[in-house]
Amino acid sequence: MNGIDHYKEIRKNFQWNVPDDFNFGRDVVDRYASDRSKVAFFYEDARGVAAKYTFWEVSRISDRLGNVLQGLGVKAGDPVLLLLQNVPEWYFCMAAGTKIGAVMIPCSDQLRPKDLIYRAQHSGARTIISWDAKSGEVDQIRKECPGLVNFLCVGQRKPGWLSFQDELAKASQVLMFRKGKASEPALVYYTSGTTGNPKAVMHSHFYTGAHWVTGKYWIDLEPTDLFWCIAGTGWAKAAWSVLFGPWNCGATTFLYNAPFDAKKGLDLLERYEITVLCAPPTAYRAFVKEDLSRYNLSKLRHCVGAGEPLNPEVIKTWSEAYGLTIHDGYGQTETINLVANYPGIPVKPGSMGLPTPGHEVAVIDDKGIEVPPGDIGEIAVKGRPPSIFMGYWKDEEKTRECFRGDWYMTGDRAYRDQDGYFFFVGRGDDVIISAGYRIGPFEVESALLEHPAVVESAVVSSPDELRGEIVKAYVVLRSGFEASDALKKELQDHVKKVTAPYKYPRNIVFVEELPKTSSGKIRRVELRNSEWKRS
Repeated sequence: MNGIDHYKEIRKNFQWNVPDDFNFGRDVVDRYASDRSKVAFFYEDARGVAAKYTFWEVSRISDRLGNVLQGLGVKAGDPVLLLLQNVPEWYFCMAAGTKIGAVMIPCSDQLRPKDLIYRAQHSGARTIISWDAKSGEVDQIRKECPGLVNFLCVGQRKPGWLSFQDELAKASQVLMFRKGKASEPALVYYTSGTTGNPKAVMHSHFYTGAHWVTGKYWIDLEPTDLFWCIAGTGWAKAAWSVLFGPWNCGATTFLYNAPFDAKKGLDLLERYEITVLCAPPTAYRAFVKEDLSRYNLSKLRHCVGAGEPLNPEVIKTWSEAYGLTIHDGYGQTETINLVANYPGIPVKPGSMGLPTPGHEVAVIDDKGIEVPPGDIGEIAVKGRPPSIFMGYWKDEEKTRECFRGDWYMTGDRAYRDQDGYFFFVGRGDDVIISAGYRIGPFEVESALLEHPAVVESAVVSSPDELRGEIVKAYVVLRSGFEASDALKKELQDHVKKVTAPYKYPRNIVFVEELPKTSSGKIRRVELRNSEWKRS
């Protein structure tokens, strides 16, 4: 059976089997802990400090931590803020939280005090677990967040904080597990919006198990794999690829705690003999600028890209170096993996792939009708599969707004080709309408990236009296190239040659770097908003 036929067979026979009760800590972590030698994860930091933990060790530590939290008064359904870097304690906290039924709220370590204040006040959390370097910022918000009463510090002991290590050492090993339903809340991620406050995306306990689909049908994980996802643990992608996806499949993970560096990343891939890699496009773009022939990645068998679409030319360079095609995938904070280049199916450069098992995904118009192949519309998921979020916590209006009839509306724009493959265009507010033409920023960015002078680019709309909007590109140049009007003209002509001429950037600005989230996504919203504020 070829890849496409196998994919169709899996899709045809797939059924969601939702148990009445599901507990990730008990049903996944503790199940694999029955083999005391099975490694859960390897860890290394910027100083070279390394460690290895088995599932048995994670199980026992999370049991004790569950007792610590219960001793602080944390009950099933209570929110707990988690402000940690990529450290082992993050795994222990997530496992313990599911075991006792707490609603865990991972937060990026790049958040500022005002961000923490909003999350603490909105969630009503009484407990926060933070690493020592952030304790000072947390101390700054205590007066504005009187509801926060339990402060647990990972790392050095801090005045006014309970020591994570000390409390763990005192805790009982025997834990009373949560008794509840798979449909009850387990996890909240605050996702940044283009306007207003972040939305609180709430997921059920079954969501943590549903990522088996992500791990199996996109990341292609087996129990013998060593898997590295380059992502910060404060982001939803960590749930996908650092924890729930791989551990549901019994795979071992690698956790690296340091700022991303391409040379170091390639060295780690070689030294640890990583077999499966998930990385954002930013990381792959940085990798392909290095001399890839210097690194022996012969153990690497499968690669996936996530966070935003991956440029076809980067996929080509990586394939030429290692004989591996990067399999793009698509999902949101609100969902598990929805569209993917399924292992074994033909990969079309620039495409996100086909819908994953258990999901009916389409491109629809404003009336909820599926659009013809080639037409741009909004990506939508039919029905309410158990793999998508419960709703926006404490905001029924926003929850209702993202559903249209039978469809969950993602807010992302795309088109499908005749074979059903999805091609990402942009967020709904990223699409540029210039003189009646609809232009997706990603296709212009990809065209620019094919030019040897360009390292990265971000394309946004800019107001124009004649056309309403024009395409504007912010470009980071490769070393050895200098900004000039002549180069601008060369880049414009280049885009006209490799894509439809009307899509070329009428304005180009050369910059040293682009604004990004800590997970590596380009923040086009910052650039776009600055354009329209000036108008």
